[in-house]
Amino acid sequence: MDKSILSQFLKAGFIFDGTFFNTDKGTPQGGIISPILANMTLDGIEKLLNEHFRKMKVHFIRYCDDFLVTVPSKEIADEVRKVIRDFLAIRGLELSVEKTIVTHIDEGFDFLGWNFRKYKGTLLIKPSQKSIESITQKIKNIVSKAKAWTQEELIKTLNPIIRGWANYHRHIVAKNAFKKLDHYLWRVTWQWGKRRHPNKGHKWVASKYWHSERNRNWIFQTMNTKLIKFSDIQIRRHTMPKLDTNPYKDRKYFLKRKERIQKQTP
Repeated sequence: MDKSILSQFLKAGFIFDGTFFNTDKGTPQGGIISPILANMTLDGIEKLLNEHFRKMKVHFIRYCDDFLVTVPSKEIADEVRKVIRDFLAIRGLELSVEKTIVTHIDEGFDFLGWNFRKYKGTLLIKPSQKSIESITQKIKNIVSKAKAWTQEELIKTLNPIIRGWANYHRHIVAKNAFKKLDHYLWRVTWQWGKRRHPNKGHKWVASKYWHSERNRNWIFQTMNTKLIKFSDIQIRRHTMPKLDTNPYKDRKYFLKRKERIQKQTP
């Protein structure tokens, strides 16, 4: 990429709500240029590893600036880490000491909010503990802010957060995590209701904010909306695409796949 244009682009600043902001401290977190630059900078690691470790079971997986390498032994892992360090050093980068680990699959590791681990030889992918702690803290903060909110305002704020987190994790082994989070959700909303009416009894609070619908009890709802549960999002196993196809050669295959996924997850 033309370094002059890149430099001007990064230092151009941005306008938000009619106000100009300088960008003299790097790209903003969540900005779309950050993952693009990360992908451009890190391109080449996979090819390099293939050249250094021919006929060895070394596999490289990357998402923006997060990546992992699967290897058959700890000795090869140490060699891989050295090759990657040299690759990054040329680009003025280095591996994060805190975030870079060498671990056995039986002990497991976290990647992109998921925990990968083999249990008695079976690989299970579950929501990571950090991801669970993050969503519970987010819910807790929202409910704490909502002391003066109406029930409907609280539900409309929580629903997209619950749906987004559950949709992200719906393709892995997340059923138990969903159940635990549902219980947590009930607990914090119950505390919210009790805090609003400290002089009322449990039955009064329950009848005001929770209702029954068909075979379900304890639904936190109003006349217009109801709080969804994590377990309302059905677990759906991800179907791997055919690896020997591409959207230009096999357009019908990808259109059918897209249509099928949209029916499952509107």
